[in-house]
Amino acid sequence: MSVLLETSLGDIVIDLDTKRAPKASLNFLKLCKRKAYNYSLFHTLIKNFTATVGGDCTGDRDSGSSVWGLLDSSDSSDPTVKTNKFFEPERSTKLKHDSKGVVSFVCAQGRVGEEEKLLATSQFFFTLSESGAEYLNTQHAPFGRVVEGLEVLDALNAQLVDDDNRPFRDIRIKHTIILDDPFPDPPGLRCPSRSPSPPPQLLASARIAEDENLFPDVDPEVLEKEARDREAAARALTLEMIGDLPFAEIRPPENILFVCKLNPITRDEDLELIFSRFGEIRSCEIIRDKKTQDSLCYAFIDFEKKESAEEAYFKMDNVLIDDRRIHVDFSQSVSKLHADVLMGKRRGLVEEEEFGGAGLRRRRQYRNEDVGRDGGGRRGEEMVFEHDGDLDREKKRVRRDEKGGDDRRDRDRDAGRGRVDERRRDDRREYRHDDRRGERSDDRGDGKRDGSRRDDRVESGRRDDRDRDYRRDDRDGRRDERHRDGDRRDDRRR
Repeated sequence: MSVLLETSLGDIVIDLDTKRAPKASLNFLKLCKRKAYNYSLFHTLIKNFTATVGGDCTGDRDSGSSVWGLLDSSDSSDPTVKTNKFFEPERSTKLKHDSKGVVSFVCAQGRVGEEEKLLATSQFFFTLSESGAEYLNTQHAPFGRVVEGLEVLDALNAQLVDDDNRPFRDIRIKHTIILDDPFPDPPGLRCPSRSPSPPPQLLASARIAEDENLFPDVDPEVLEKEARDREAAARALTLEMIGDLPFAEIRPPENILFVCKLNPITRDEDLELIFSRFGEIRSCEIIRDKKTQDSLCYAFIDFEKKESAEEAYFKMDNVLIDDRRIHVDFSQSVSKLHADVLMGKRRGLVEEEEFGGAGLRRRRQYRNEDVGRDGGGRRGEEMVFEHDGDLDREKKRVRRDEKGGDDRRDRDRDAGRGRVDERRRDDRREYRHDDRRGERSDDRGDGKRDGSRRDDRVESGRRDDRDRDYRRDDRDGRRDERHRDGDRRDDRRR
């Protein structure tokens, strides 16, 4: 007893277990005969678990009815026949969800009289896991198994779904064909003479149509290349963000070759002599260990022209040098270019094709950057470079500023010392003037000696105060000098 289901992804043949599940098999066969499953939507898909179908064409998870709920009461002696939307399927210990392709009715708890029982309607599901889902044995009612079309279940399992586990693609049962039906039709069953037409709800579906290709017919190699390019661009942007690249669009030079699998005894001079027949070589360097200076068996060869590097690449790969077959490829390292850009040694690299051409062109971060550099306004802000590419000139400017600051500090110190010396000279002149005035007062007579002594004591106190002020000024001057020396040392460190 079998049924053929024609779906959007292919045909599925289901073999029904009419002996262990006769009532469930009868319900499924008669619903297929009545075309109740035509245009039913696969409304729930859980990857590697189950795919549920049934109900109306809109995919309502609460819709659906058993065949006994679709009978015409006018052709039956039972007046309540049309109220039997649910039915109680058989549950056998020998029917299990133990493999992929098991067909089972979706059951829910319902009250029959005063008892709670598992009831089903028309919705059923396929198991998609190779090991099945045996913990569903006590919750749902299996009644058949897929014997042909397991690849359709695999295709169903690979579909994309939304957050509600609904497939994005419109996958439906198009038609049902009963291959063998051992059960007589129940009274009141009306079967259509032909397959029904698509309902209006089907035409208004917002799901991706079955004939719409999510991935256009493109060469897999092209898709793979595009994926690699996107991944490379993302990695380059990450390196730019952490500072390992000056900008993400930089490209490796096309005139530098990477040579590996060298013999440890091979020298730089020998390798340069061998490769020099293809063109002028700027540099040939075998990478060595920093401590032991032993060869790491790979080198970089920088040619003057790109054509020379290409010729050497095609002719020197897998060539025997010092009993070793070397491997030659174009260098993918941009560390040297990065250092050159940061040090400002090659400001003309933007126009040279051999160093990446437009790949070395800095991107403009601000709209008015050019105006600021031409003198029409202030210098434009830049996110990557803090100078104009000439680091030596920038360092000279900083040194001039530091030297000018030192000169200004020296002039201020000298001016401060001059003011202190001038104040001391004024105090000495006043002191000598007071001494002469005191001598004249002594000559006036003994009657005024007592007053002179008092004046001397007062003047002596004044001189003590001035000396203390002088010492305080000297301490302040020395303290200021120490602070200035410390500031100069900090400036030099920066």
